[in-house]
Formats: sequence, C-alpha cells, structure tokens
Amino acid sequence: MQDFLFYLNLGWEHIISLDALDHQLFVLALIAVYSYSDWKKILILVTAFTIGHSITLALSILDVFRVPSDWVEFLIPLTIVLTSLDNILMKNQKQTLMRANYYLALIFGLVHGMGFANTARVMISKSQSIAVPLLGFNIGLELGQIVIVFAILVLLFILLNVFKVNKKDWILFVSSGVFALSLKMTLERIPF
Repeated sequence: MQDFLFYLNLGWEHIISLDALDHQLFVLALIAVYSYSDWKKILILVTAFTIGHSITLALSILDVFRVPSDWVEFLIPLTIVLTSLDNILMKNQKQTLMRANYYLALIFGLVHGMGFANTARVMISKSQSIAVPLLGFNIGLELGQIVIVFAILVLLFILLNVFKVNKKDWILFVSSGVFALSLKMTLERIPF
C-alpha cells in the first residue's frame, strides 16, 4: 500500500506541480471548447489522455521502445501547439472539434506518456511488478487532471455567467494564449 500511495502522489505531482505547465496547458487546450455542462464528456476526454499516457509509459518502462528524451521534450509542447491551433481553426465547428479532441487526447497522451518514462524506468526496479506503480501513478494523474478541470470549469462558469464573456471569445483567447506559450516551448526544445 505504501508503494501505491508513493506512486499515486507521484502521478498527482506530475500534473499539479509548477513544473507540469506542459500537461496543464494541454488539458486547458483540450477542454477549452467545452462548457461546464459538458463535465461528463470532459471526464471521458481526460481519461482518454490518461489511457494513452499509461500505455506509452508501460511500454517504455518495459523497454519495448525508447525515444530520445530531447525528442520527447520537443514533441510534448508540439502536441499542445497542434491542439490549440485546432481550436482556433475549427472554432466555428464545435461538434467536429469536440469529437476530434477525443482522438487527440488519446494519441497525444501516448506522446506525453513518454515524458515520464525515463524517470519511471529508473524508479521501478527490474524485479518489481509495474502494475502497482502504474496504477498508483495513473490514478494520481487522473485525480490531478480532475482538479485542474474543475478549477477551469469554475473559472469558465464565472466568466460566462458573471462577466458575460462570449464563449467563442473564451475559446479564441485561451487557445491563442496556450498556442503562444506552447510554441515558445516547442521552439526552445528543437532537438536538431
């Protein structure tokens, strides 16, 4: 149980810490097009991300494949650039965009899962089963994402209902900001 709690906390920190800006921006870009009334769809969306994240993390820990860390550090913000750009370009096609986000969450979750693989590979010994660490880590990650989503939805509710912000303006503002920040990270991490 102690190992499970250790990895649960590690997953929590992986998404909640100040060093997790890339994951937080990705979640923000993914859910920017949704409303607080879409909370069930959003939970499915972040779970798709966690599934993709955990698949790649497991395969990396098992040494099925390795991707150089400089490429992973470049690809992670690139996924955020593409997601936020998708929001901007498809802002008038909300239903299509929402459907596409499920695929983006799963596929880009695969990329994000590689970001923690090297650390996890070192932490989990060869003799140790990966089931408990992966389960704990992914539950912690999922809980952290739910907290971030809840905070964003509360902010969105206040902006739309108290300050009467237009939903399309919200999507454009958030997506443009996320695009700019993630593009800067991407350009700083070009591996060649």
